[in-house]
Amino acid sequence: MFGLGRKALVLGSVAVFAAAGLAPVAVAQQGQNENIPKGWNYEIRDGKRVPKSNRMINPDGSWREEVKQGNCVTVKERSASGEYKETRQCNPTG
Repeated sequence: MFGLGRKALVLGSVAVFAAAGLAPVAVAQQGQNENIPKGWNYEIRDGKRVPKSNRMINPDGSWREEVKQGNCVTVKERSASGEYKETRQCNPTG
């Protein structure tokens, strides 16, 4: 019975130290995206650049995405049947 209590104490302390060691990693990963300006076209996930997008996916599998680059907007669309269309429109500032 004494051995069971000792094992529980050791396993409990190992779990506490493991949880304490992982907490700073999670906090550091949350803070990475706060350093990126909002106008940039990517965010950092798992230490890698991932393009930001506002892709709207419909229940039928079709989607629409708008990507802004300066004064230009690129609209990418894919229909449920698999047809892909990409249009780009640039507005000069005046």
